[in-house]
Amino acid sequence: YDERKRRIISAVSKMGLEQRLFDTVRTYSHGMKRRLGLAEVLVKQPAIAILDEPTQGLDPHSTAEFLTMIRSLKKEEGMSVILASFHLNEVQSICDRVGLFHAGRMDLSGTTVVSEDEFLLLSLFTLSREPIPSLLSFLSFLVPLTGIALGFDVVNSEFQNRTLKRVLSQPIHRDVLLFGKALGAFSAMAIMLLTLWLLVIGSAMLVLGLPPSTEQVACTLAFYALTLLYGMFWFLIAMFFSVVFKQQATSALVSLGLWLLFTVFYSMIVQVIATAVGGVGTFRSAQLEVLLSRISPNTLFAESALALLSPSTRTLDVVMFTQLEGALMGSPLPFGQSLLLIWPQLSAMTALLVLLFTASYVVFQRQEM
Repeated sequence: YDERKRRIISAVSKMGLEQRLFDTVRTYSHGMKRRLGLAEVLVKQPAIAILDEPTQGLDPHSTAEFLTMIRSLKKEEGMSVILASFHLNEVQSICDRVGLFHAGRMDLSGTTVVSEDEFLLLSLFTLSREPIPSLLSFLSFLVPLTGIALGFDVVNSEFQNRTLKRVLSQPIHRDVLLFGKALGAFSAMAIMLLTLWLLVIGSAMLVLGLPPSTEQVACTLAFYALTLLYGMFWFLIAMFFSVVFKQQATSALVSLGLWLLFTVFYSMIVQVIATAVGGVGTFRSAQLEVLLSRISPNTLFAESALALLSPSTRTLDVVMFTQLEGALMGSPLPFGQSLLLIWPQLSAMTALLVLLFTASYVVFQRQEM
């Protein structure tokens, strides 16, 4: 009995569920139920664990954390894991050997060829250990909240303080106000993220004693620009609501509500729609889930970050076997190819920025002072 109790407590703690140990499972979120499944595996301590689509229905950040937990089964518990998934990028990120099934039989198998140390600097951005999240997960929460904090009162606070007329009475154009607010937020976020970037790169060089390669520096700089773009998206969301709503509290709550929708609930909504339309566990359902999830800016950011920080990622889509013929599994892509891989995501995020700023501009120009 004591041994069983020890295993349960240890497994629940490793999965981060110790605070919910005595709650009923029906009160758990989808991600917590997935963690509970891994905890059950740890309690039983099998030699081999078989996981079928373990990340289905999880948002991108929860997926990254869950894959780290799966990886720990091998490194810390000495357990072999057989993973079945439609998502090639997930398989490449954690598996030593890869097999591709077509028409019920394995047509291709082999090992991943990239050493973990080859891109050690990039792995620092995704490395995590309970209870400390990875830098990527930390930025995924910090950057949107910073953007919302900078933007929720940029215009309506001027109305509340009755300073807008005084500002616009100066010999400046009315639209300069919005440009100035956006430029100020851009500068503040650029300085904050640059400081973090330099801190990570400098600490890595100091601890590892190795200078980063040109490819790694290019990838981290692109990730810096991507994160800045992501932060500006949430700033412009908050600025738009600041123009629309006169009360600062209202614009803040609506902005935070939209962020919570995309962060917590959207992945569940997408899974329900994809399952209802495409069926359970079908290729069509997986394709539809990926397509719908890309409406979320969080998914666009997470996929782009994955391609930049894990150069072995060759695709972000659900793929057919015929599309992988001749591909060298796990081989790293050059920086230019990784950039081409995420070009649709970058284009979509840039278009959203332009659309949001244009909407804020038009609404602000039509308002009476």
